[in-house]
Amino acid sequence: MVFRGTVTDAPDFDPSADAEALYSAMKGIGSDKEAILDLVTSRSNAQRQEVIAAYKSNFGKDLIDDLKYELTGKFERLIVSLMRTPAYHDAKEIHDAVKGAGTNERCLIEVMASRTNQQMHDMVAAYKDAYGSDIEEDIIADTSGHFKKMLIVLLQGTRDESGVVDADLVEQDAQDLYAAGEEQWGTDEAKFIMILGNRSVTHLRMVFDAYEKIAEVSIEDSIKSELSGDFERLMLAVVQCIRSVPMFYAKRLYKSMKGLGTADNTLIRIMISRSEIDMLDIRECFRLRYETSLYNMIKDDTSGDYKRTLLNLCGGDDDLAGEFFPEAAQIAYKMWELSAMTKVQLRPTLRPAASFDPAADAQALRKAMKGFGTDEDAIIDIVAQRSNTQRQEIRQTFKSLLGRDLMKDLKSELSKNLERLIIGLMLTPAEFDAKMMRKAMEGAGTDEHALIEILVTRSNEEIHAMNAAYQNAYKKSLEEAIQSDTSGHFCRILVSLVQGAREEGPADVERADADAQELADACNAESDDMEMKFMSILCTRSFPHLRRVFQEFVRCTNKDIEQIVKKEMSGDVKNAFYAIVRSVKNQPSYFADRLYKAMKGLGTDDRALIRIMVSRCEVDLFNIRKEFKETHDVSLHEFIQGDTSGDYRKTLLVLCGGED
Repeated sequence: MVFRGTVTDAPDFDPSADAEALYSAMKGIGSDKEAILDLVTSRSNAQRQEVIAAYKSNFGKDLIDDLKYELTGKFERLIVSLMRTPAYHDAKEIHDAVKGAGTNERCLIEVMASRTNQQMHDMVAAYKDAYGSDIEEDIIADTSGHFKKMLIVLLQGTRDESGVVDADLVEQDAQDLYAAGEEQWGTDEAKFIMILGNRSVTHLRMVFDAYEKIAEVSIEDSIKSELSGDFERLMLAVVQCIRSVPMFYAKRLYKSMKGLGTADNTLIRIMISRSEIDMLDIRECFRLRYETSLYNMIKDDTSGDYKRTLLNLCGGDDDLAGEFFPEAAQIAYKMWELSAMTKVQLRPTLRPAASFDPAADAQALRKAMKGFGTDEDAIIDIVAQRSNTQRQEIRQTFKSLLGRDLMKDLKSELSKNLERLIIGLMLTPAEFDAKMMRKAMEGAGTDEHALIEILVTRSNEEIHAMNAAYQNAYKKSLEEAIQSDTSGHFCRILVSLVQGAREEGPADVERADADAQELADACNAESDDMEMKFMSILCTRSFPHLRRVFQEFVRCTNKDIEQIVKKEMSGDVKNAFYAIVRSVKNQPSYFADRLYKAMKGLGTDDRALIRIMVSRCEVDLFNIRKEFKETHDVSLHEFIQGDTSGDYRKTLLVLCGGED
């Protein structure tokens, strides 16, 4: 194994001199924290163990006890953890995760999914020595179901590490996984556990490729749709570690620092456990995925001596390098390849109601609105649990049976966000999109994000239907409205998209190479020329073709297209191209991000929330939910519950379709 750590053995190492320096740093009133952190972070773990031994023989005292006495808070936790051997550090993390009230499943998942056989064996021995109990028994007592079974399989440390791959077994495993999940009702979890828990990394990477060819979805998407809860999270972590341990850790580090508050335990655990193994690779993956350096994120998210220690372990700021790492570019190339191979099976959260009776629904809605007061629950139960086609039948039947306009009645009975949401559900998708485009442009100011989101994510057919609905409702073409409300390159991009003339069909490999080269050449052109060239390709080619273009762009430039868009462009033009790139890569993930932004922080962007929940509930809201949970470590259901209230919240939660 090639180690690419940021912490290595210090040259000219003298454990006695280090012990003396630490003793001096802690003598008297107050301690010299800088001297402590600089010394501890510039020695390897093996050297730190020698310093501990020298400290005891020179001063008859326990170095870890002295450090605990002198230091406080997160800084103390970090320094003391650095002084433990990797095996004892892992053992303590697992012990803390299973002891006391509640279980820290995320810690269990992270450690168990990412350790080698040898690391597992060392941890088991250290746990027994430190706590006098059996780690396997403690995990069994604290977990349950398939989650427990997979943890115990991983704990054995029996993954094949021979590196020998049998092509027939690859094909067999891929078929077995397909038969255990996508192909049947219910899932044969035991098959997933056996294969993912025991086969070699090289073997499993080939199995995942073979699986995608058979199932036409990635193994990750199958796991998201077939499994649930902690078991789903554990299996996804195992798959991510098979694909790339550094990328797995880059994602974990990002999640530990983004948003309000920092998950310091996770941050400390990863920075310590990977600093001598693959921190350089993690840094590369971090910058590749999040367009910022790990160094900068730590700097912005932490403070004081704690921050200084973490930055020492991080070992440098990649943003200063400017150029993309070749290793990171290779990972990016592979990521686009995975994206290009994957056909995501779109899953809605709302399906047509069985034994549907439009006349009964029309009568029930009239009854809910007649007389004094309104029965909002009855309205929600009908409107939010019928498909859009069924709602159109109810609209029609309401008029023919009762001689009344259902939309007018609903508007007069409901108010605020609930009214907007229910009316949005009662419109046809084309009418709803047309109305959302109108709302984004009327009055002072324009909601450019809404215009981008709708035009980037709709099919040609949906755009044509929206254009007709807009003309019908507002007696003006949507194109004219866009031209009078926007300007410059941004206007041109929207006008191009509103034609609904994007090519359809698979990638043309030769043309993809040529397109990638044109985009690469455009990066060196004037800003106007660059934007026009990007528009001519990004706004017209099919999504499968663009995936291939973006992959080849990495090969041409050693850069990721997302990075270029963010770095070289600005304003609404940047936002439009970025939305296209994100949608091409993973559209449910793009929507998950939009929903997160609509609800995080102070105040809620209810218009965006309503727009996405209404327009996606019959298309791919289940996929969006899964991406939301994976990216933000909280379920969409939880987020909606915490951010909305009353009947509005109730309706949104029905559309959401469940808790992940």
